[in-house]
Amino acid sequence: MDNELKSIFQNLLSESTQDKPIAEVLKALTYAFPDEVCFSTSFSFEDQVITEMVKNLPLKIFTLDTGRLFEETYNTWNLTRSKYKVNIKAYYPDPGELEPFVQINGPDSFYRSVDNRKTCCDIRKVHPLKRALKGNKVWITGLRAEHSAARENLSPFEWDESNQIIKFHPLLFWTTDEVRDYIQQNQIPYNNLHDKGFVSIGCAPCTRAIQPGEDFRAGRWWWEDAGKKECGLHVHQ
Repeated sequence: MDNELKSIFQNLLSESTQDKPIAEVLKALTYAFPDEVCFSTSFSFEDQVITEMVKNLPLKIFTLDTGRLFEETYNTWNLTRSKYKVNIKAYYPDPGELEPFVQINGPDSFYRSVDNRKTCCDIRKVHPLKRALKGNKVWITGLRAEHSAARENLSPFEWDESNQIIKFHPLLFWTTDEVRDYIQQNQIPYNNLHDKGFVSIGCAPCTRAIQPGEDFRAGRWWWEDAGKKECGLHVHQ
């Protein structure tokens, strides 16, 4: 991290943003970093809430289209564009990486090994993400502590060493009920898979609904050991 960004990051972690409304912090970030703030959406519950919050702010909104998303996710994408009239830029896997990987390993090789699954995630998500983040200094995400034990000790502001960017998780400590209430109160379109037991929604082959009592992450890569359930988008130091 260069000295200027380090100083800014330390200020963000200080009490200067403590107890301030999320909308105020988001607005302040866009003023502090003109044309250098981006928000990544997967059209999840959380991301739909944030879209409502940033719809009139001067920042970039992008999504990662892996090519294996649920039809319900594309429907939510269309509804979001229609309601908010926002520009959502899509980033896709590099065909030069994806085509030989699928040709050699088959379309569903991620079921056979963790290495194959992680390579698939790298090609379809991690590498497009790096292109999307390029030229930005702040990355807004929809991460919530409830979604993973690894996120329980996160701060709303985090330095992402691998991408050299400041991350802001505005809904980090919101509960699922708070997210649902906000969506209902503001009539926000959402992915109806959430009404069918899906909590964390990713690629269709790698996501299932969870059963009552199961962990939030049980529906992602359910065939793998619980300790391996990250795709590489969010690496916490």
